[in-house]
Amino acid sequence: MIAIVDYGVGNLKSLQNAFRYLGLGSKLAATPEEIGQADRLVLPGVGAFGYGMMKIEEQGLREPLLEAAAAAKPVLGICLGMQLLFAGSEEADRPGLGLIPGEVVRFRTALKVPHMGWNEIVPARESPLLAGLPDTRYAYFVHSYYCVPGSDSVSAATTVYDQSFCSVVVQDNIFGVQFHPEKSQELGLRILKNFAEV
Repeated sequence: MIAIVDYGVGNLKSLQNAFRYLGLGSKLAATPEEIGQADRLVLPGVGAFGYGMMKIEEQGLREPLLEAAAAAKPVLGICLGMQLLFAGSEEADRPGLGLIPGEVVRFRTALKVPHMGWNEIVPARESPLLAGLPDTRYAYFVHSYYCVPGSDSVSAATTVYDQSFCSVVVQDNIFGVQFHPEKSQELGLRILKNFAEV
């Protein structure tokens, strides 16, 4: 069973619909007990880094998430959820989960911020999360901040928005995508299916 972490800031219904379309069961997990019972976890998110971490901590979910990751359960962070996997963000003083070394920084560009709409992801290395992608690899983004991993080895794909940035991370059982797979049509559905089969 795939548990979608419900901490009040995610696009939960769209994710559930995407998993249902793929014939995969999912449930919402809003308590430490529900997170502990999950086989794999999806950490969605929309909004601000500090607020997201505050909600996770208020619900007592920080330690259960860290314990699930330490137990080698697959964890997928989506959009803000990917950013929360990192140690911290320029957006807030509150620390992130620290599952992936690195930080989250704001776009410094003359282009419009937030980066919003369809953009191409370019795989940087092989990963089970990115297996069998369609030839047209466009995904739907909405974000003002992006992740800078402490090591290039965890960057599985990049995207260019005036500058190249990491749009997919893979570190052992920890995965993150900066875009919204539930809104990214064939590519997004394939990534969700791959995650369910990791």
